Amino acid sequence: MNKNILLILSCITLLFSCKKDDGSWKQAAENPEFLRKTQLQVTESIIHDIFPPPVSSRIYSYASLAAYEALVPANKGLKSMVGQFNGFEKVYKPDSSKQYCYPLAATRAFLTIGKNLTFAQDVYVNFEKKLWEEYKATGIPEEVFDNSIAFGDSVAASIMNYSKKDNYKQTRGFRFTVTNKVGTWVPTPPAYMDAVEPNWQKIRSFTLDSSAQFPPPPPSKFDLTKGSEYYNEVMDCYNTVKNLTDEQRAICNFWDCNPFKMNITGHAMFATKKVSPGGHWMGIVSQVSRNTNADIYKTAQAYLMTSIAVFDGFISCWTEKYRSVRIRPESVINANIDKDWQPVLQTPPFPEYTSGHSVISGAASVALSSILGDNVAFADSTEIPYGLPVRKFTSFTQAAEEASISRLYGGIHFRPALENGLVQGRKVGNWIVGKIKTK
Repeated sequence: MNKNILLILSCITLLFSCKKDDGSWKQAAENPEFLRKTQLQVTESIIHDIFPPPVSSRIYSYASLAAYEALVPANKGLKSMVGQFNGFEKVYKPDSSKQYCYPLAATRAFLTIGKNLTFAQDVYVNFEKKLWEEYKATGIPEEVFDNSIAFGDSVAASIMNYSKKDNYKQTRGFRFTVTNKVGTWVPTPPAYMDAVEPNWQKIRSFTLDSSAQFPPPPPSKFDLTKGSEYYNEVMDCYNTVKNLTDEQRAICNFWDCNPFKMNITGHAMFATKKVSPGGHWMGIVSQVSRNTNADIYKTAQAYLMTSIAVFDGFISCWTEKYRSVRIRPESVINANIDKDWQPVLQTPPFPEYTSGHSVISGAASVALSSILGDNVAFADSTEIPYGLPVRKFTSFTQAAEEASISRLYGGIHFRPALENGLVQGRKVGNWIVGKIKTK
């Protein structure tokens, strides 16, 4: 009797072990929402760690590259960035004898890079546990799951090796020297922080031939003589802020994206944290790719193109910022026009010309349009967690233009930094779209 029972159990075990995988799990496991929620989690970690905007863009770009490269073997229509990005020579390849779920590998790779490039590892614990449980709930075979996780980690390791040669480590620890030369940048209230990332132009770009490839026109000469070009720019900013409409105020607050705002109440100082400008655009990618029913492959392309446009845009912008070292409106207006005038937004700690928001928004809008379309209307809910309502746009171009002008409404930029910055960013975006092929 015992032998018969053992025989039956053996047959049952053999039956299940030989059961052919029918692939019914694949559609659920390829859901791009896994990647989108991972992008959001990395954003939460970036906010927690208070990375400055250029550094945040670095995290997003390498994470997006890892996710994209993990998907390339699954889709013959996708082209690897090996040989296309500056200095990117190789990436880990899958074992042809093994079965993978490449969307799972892509999500794993994105998350692994995010964890490697951020500090607060505890913020990932519960998220990661739930994420893998949700993947397993699709019915993915255990062997395929394990293979995919291992492949995602290997791709991430390749991207981490690539990241280590971008000169980031070599540019840490340097402070900008304030010269107090007339018309040049000085620290601004309330925290009077050191200038952020003064050597960012030395970081290796993904696509640019040089950090100064797309220089904007020189800013106008510092001249406070009434009627001069510069004086008119100063008064334009001054009067705009004094006469803001409710809509203009809403626009400047919506696009604030200040990752570290210092608040002072009496003798107490405390900081509030928000999503960075690049994080806002990555949030737009998530929302629009979802609303347009983009699959995992198109979603990954959109993350990649947007993140590298923002990254290279910051390099282009920061090159000009620390070349011209332009004074901020708050500093010049308080010293020469009105000592009690204050901007609506807190002035960020780096030179004025050109506007980072304008450059990266111009670049991102071009890159994103190349993947998801030129005239995609969308409702942007990125700022809801910060108590701000949804804003609606007819296109990525319109969103970029609004992001740009928001800096004048906020009182932290003069108009030429916005207009010339937007052009500068679009040149970066068009360069990327013309140079980089994802298909």
